Amino acid sequence: MLKDFKPVLGILLRFIIIYLVLLFAYQFYLNGGKDSGLDSFSRIIANQVAALQNAIGYPTELYDDVKNEQVWFYVKQRYETRMVEGCNAVSVIILFVSFVFAFYKGIKTFVFVGAGLIILYIMNLLRIVGLNIVMTDHKEYGKMFHDFIFPAIIYGSVVVLWLVWIKFFALKHENS
Repeated sequence: MLKDFKPVLGILLRFIIIYLVLLFAYQFYLNGGKDSGLDSFSRIIANQVAALQNAIGYPTELYDDVKNEQVWFYVKQRYETRMVEGCNAVSVIILFVSFVFAFYKGIKTFVFVGAGLIILYIMNLLRIVGLNIVMTDHKEYGKMFHDFIFPAIIYGSVVVLWLVWIKFFALKHENS
């Protein structure tokens, strides 16, 4: 009976191992800069969001709050939102990478993960820009967009990428 579940258990075990390794590596990275405020990856994203917002007519400056490990977005002369480590979507990216590598299919796995990371990175930038715009122009919808709409977009993007990976790459030869 266990023989019938061996492929599924193998995929599940690969997922768990990859997920835990990436999670611990990320935690190690975060612990390395604990006293310097917001981590450098999140800071890069905040700078890119500010640049995008400035380019589309939402004058934005960033203000560090090292003690609280966050950066505030000062948009149109008001503190609208703040960037914390959780906004960088690394946890979502770790989940995405772990799932795709659990269904490893050689070099195309690396290509798909690379393309997926670019897509998720861009989606996350647009998500933060969108949230800042909502908070600037329609603050009354801010909580709904922060808690429901934008998480649905980023997690929905991951699910769509997973479905593409499974349908067109991971199971392609098995269905032929």
